Amino acid sequence: MIAVLTVVATVMMDLLLLRTRLVIRADFWTAYAIMVFFQLLTNGVLTGRQIVNYADDTIVGTGNDVAAPELFASGRILFAPVEDLLFGFAMILLTMSVWIWLGRRGLQRTPFSGPPRWRGRRAEEG
Repeated sequence: MIAVLTVVATVMMDLLLLRTRLVIRADFWTAYAIMVFFQLLTNGVLTGRQIVNYADDTIVGTGNDVAAPELFASGRILFAPVEDLLFGFAMILLTMSVWIWLGRRGLQRTPFSGPPRWRGRRAEEG
């Protein structure tokens, strides 16, 4: 339940508060598909080999049986608990939304390397 509320709150923040509207862009969904592929791969290795085990009462579904790699079984998608996927989506969307929102406000619009550049007169010219 918390995972679903987190996703809803993050989508509302993206659409209404920050107005970055990432969830309606094809580029976001392409990038997210790449990220979720690796999330599922990592979850498959860690939970499929039982390196990481979840308590039965912490995931949606019945039991913590990961022996049979079914596509949708026991509250999991390819070994990954649904909650992991929902929280992962919310984390990625929130991070990208805030990044774009800050960029629109002028936070380092022109990236540079090296020592800081001074705007205006320098102290030596004084």
